[in-house]
Amino acid sequence: MPSLALAALRSAGRHRKPAACRQLHAHLLKTGVLSRSPFPSALLGSYANSGLLFDAHHLFDEFPYRDAVLYSSYLSALSHSDRPSQVLCHFRRMVSVDAVPPDGFIFATLVKTCSRLGSLRLGKQVHAQFLLSSFHEDDVVKSSLVDMYSKCGAVDDARKVFETIPVKNHVCWTAMLSGYASNGRRAEALELFSQMPQRDLIAWTALLSGFLQSGDSFSAVRLFVEMRRGEVEIDDAFVLSTVVGASSDLAALQLGRQLHGLVLTLGYESSMILGNALVDMYAKCSDINSARAVFEGLALRDVISWTTMVVGEAQHGRAEDAFNLYDQMVRAGVKPNEVTFTGLIYACSHAGLVQKGRYMFDSMEQEHGISPTLQHYTCLLDLLSRSGHLAEAENVIDSMPYVPDEATWGALLSACKKHGDTLMSIRVADKLLGLTPKDPSTYILLSNTYAAAGKWDCVSRVRRLMVDMEIKKQPGYSWIDLGKESRLFIAGEVPHSMRQEIIRLLNELTIEMKKRGYVPDTTSVMHNLEEDEKEQQLFLHSERLAVAFGLLKSVPGKTIRVVKNLRVCVDCHNVLKLISGITAREIVVRDANRFHHFEGGKCSCGDFW
Repeated sequence: MPSLALAALRSAGRHRKPAACRQLHAHLLKTGVLSRSPFPSALLGSYANSGLLFDAHHLFDEFPYRDAVLYSSYLSALSHSDRPSQVLCHFRRMVSVDAVPPDGFIFATLVKTCSRLGSLRLGKQVHAQFLLSSFHEDDVVKSSLVDMYSKCGAVDDARKVFETIPVKNHVCWTAMLSGYASNGRRAEALELFSQMPQRDLIAWTALLSGFLQSGDSFSAVRLFVEMRRGEVEIDDAFVLSTVVGASSDLAALQLGRQLHGLVLTLGYESSMILGNALVDMYAKCSDINSARAVFEGLALRDVISWTTMVVGEAQHGRAEDAFNLYDQMVRAGVKPNEVTFTGLIYACSHAGLVQKGRYMFDSMEQEHGISPTLQHYTCLLDLLSRSGHLAEAENVIDSMPYVPDEATWGALLSACKKHGDTLMSIRVADKLLGLTPKDPSTYILLSNTYAAAGKWDCVSRVRRLMVDMEIKKQPGYSWIDLGKESRLFIAGEVPHSMRQEIIRLLNELTIEMKKRGYVPDTTSVMHNLEEDEKEQQLFLHSERLAVAFGLLKSVPGKTIRVVKNLRVCVDCHNVLKLISGITAREIVVRDANRFHHFEGGKCSCGDFW
């Protein structure tokens, strides 16, 4: 029956079953109904939704008569595929070759495509054509325009379109709300939210996820608490995954555990999206064992599940576990993606596994058809340079199909400095300086490199650039969460309320460390300071203040977890190893690059970070 064939065709596309699409295509040809509406558009959509874009395009070309319905189906399917840019090519063909005028549905599809592409310029062009068309009052298209402008960062343009919609539906309100929240317009988002006629779970979720996207995780958490007090029924797992993501960003382990309990209470433990969020949360909150436990308990795992766990193991210095997981992933038939390989090469870099890293990099394209990105090349470069293969690392930069950026040259320069290759250091520093860097830490690295080589004219040039560009060293800060009490510490600033206790404890620890052979390593401090000034700067680094606070305030024997915005310097790394041995406490530090587990006088990174 035609109705059954149509239902089967739509189901095959919805569930992305290429083989079923081809079988149904053959059936429609045999029964002679392929040319009858709505089979052409349904078959096109199924092919495109199943990833068979070549088959869809071939079928589309075979139809002698292509009308607005056929184009609508094809363009919509392409818009949701992994090649949305093809929509614009076929739109031009629709207008110029087949002379089919766009209707409201096609305009909405075009706007959504521009939104997916993140192209404000193309979005404005489509908007202009829409205004000149007979469909210029279509509220569905206007709602799509509000969403497109918001996602492209043009929130004021979104608001202008929003105000032209006489009867605003819930989709339109939510799009505008999300636009304000995700672009950091907190006050306007909250004001609009208060004006909404229907503040349901969808609206709350848009507001929460928008704040999270804009980096305002604190507001996201506060709003979730407010939502719970308002007794808004949670009948969808997405809002929970959003607030779990906020706790990940805040590295708030106690909050994350409470949310995990709420997930279990509400019965969403089988949700894969929530499971993935919990794995990520525990890994980012330095509890990698709990992350692994949640991962092992997932009934269903997709590429995000596997990749999140692989990256988590890698960042915690557990390279062997990361590779074992990857092998299990491949055996399970899950195709790795770009992020998976970033984690694997990162694991090699931080464990000194040069040969393994080379193999992983080559296997991306040779075995999985994934073209390496600049990030993959940077990871490979980092691996080679860390391990002392400086010439090979420089060859990678010269041969890769990307223009090396500040991070790429900075990684090589840092390694040259570490391995004492002065000639290469100067050569790389000159290239890096020519890029006019933006990161303040890059200028400090350049200044110290030139100073170590005695090139004081270059040091002066770097300092002048810093003054001219108003570049200031980013202050280091560390965050410690003890559950009932949390504190942010800024380098060089000891809270007055605990100043005497913290300074006294650090002095006592320093005396004990020196008995064990500790000598301050001041190589990471600017060269224009006296030695005692350098040591005083190190003494008041934020992670030391946070650890001292943790030792004073936490339950004896409890793990101390600290989050730092910058990379841990060599001296603090040595100090925290010694403190972990002296106090018999595990100290976990999440810095800008990885996790360090200090225990018994040793670090999980093996001093290779």
